[in-house]
Amino acid sequence: MTHRIFPHLRSVRREPGDQALWLLAALHVLAFLTFLVVLGLAVPARAAGDTCDGANILTEMKARDPSAYAGLVAEADKVENGRGLFWKIDRPGLAPSWLLGTMHVTDPRVLAMPKGAVEARDSAKVIVVESDEILDEKQAMAKMLVKPELTMMTDGATIQTFLSPQDAAKLEASLKKRGIPLAAVSRMQPWMLSSFIALPACELARKAKGASFLDKQIAEQAVAAGKPVKGLETMQEQLSAMASIPTDFHIKSLMEMIAMGDRMDDVTATMTELYLSGEIGMTMPMLKAVAPDGTEGEGYAEFEERIVSRRNHTMAERALPMLNEGGAFIAVGALHLVGKDGLVSLLRQQGFAVTRVD
Repeated sequence: MTHRIFPHLRSVRREPGDQALWLLAALHVLAFLTFLVVLGLAVPARAAGDTCDGANILTEMKARDPSAYAGLVAEADKVENGRGLFWKIDRPGLAPSWLLGTMHVTDPRVLAMPKGAVEARDSAKVIVVESDEILDEKQAMAKMLVKPELTMMTDGATIQTFLSPQDAAKLEASLKKRGIPLAAVSRMQPWMLSSFIALPACELARKAKGASFLDKQIAEQAVAAGKPVKGLETMQEQLSAMASIPTDFHIKSLMEMIAMGDRMDDVTATMTELYLSGEIGMTMPMLKAVAPDGTEGEGYAEFEERIVSRRNHTMAERALPMLNEGGAFIAVGALHLVGKDGLVSLLRQQGFAVTRVD
């Protein structure tokens, strides 16, 4: 039986309904979220303000159930390379390269970057991000139109086709809180709608006002400094990975996110504070602890393989030529760094010495 910590929190053992939170993690890992900037040109979020609320779930847990919190810490401690955002990459005879874990948000605290990262970026010969297409959203949108099925339902269906009237009403109400009318986005694929639900209204408001998220800021500053910017993936590849997962999985994830309601702001706040503290290995245990009850999370293993592990290997392979030249500054989502299939481990397997800086 699941141990209740307090409403909306439960034990770290994986239970039914986890897919929504795994999707949330992927959305924060994927540069796919940057595509919201493009969407903002057509569907501006009419949020009341850009000040974020949200409580740290782990602070609550530590006070209410210290043993459950200790369990999360123990699980996080098992994650390979689970601590640290900023890493130095060395190989004899080469100028050092650098690896920064990012969070694809506009929070000013995140934009500040860890100590030493600004100097490393400024000294680098080349800046590498998940997708260099973030530098030109209009061009990225044009490329997406080549394969509209990656973002839109092109067979005449709408999101309501997959939902009961009650669930459609819940989706409409949740989008309305973010200033997004359902009619304007009803033909979007469910993973696109999930990205709106995942982000708090304050983040949507900042994006709608033109604020850059960390990855984009790094790329923009590189261009201003006359440095080349390279991408490890294309947005089309990222969206194709999402599209390869069965629609039923995405629909369940969307509804589970909606069921969490305002608790989503707490999840985002907690993820942000974990990021700022460099405790990246705690992210997934925390998400599992707050996952709502639901139906069995079918397709999870396939989801993890396609959205996380497979992409990590692709990134490591494509980064190799630039690392072999030395002087590269690589900035990718922080959850791509951790675990046995994370970039830190994969680059070590390629013969590089990868050491934590922050």
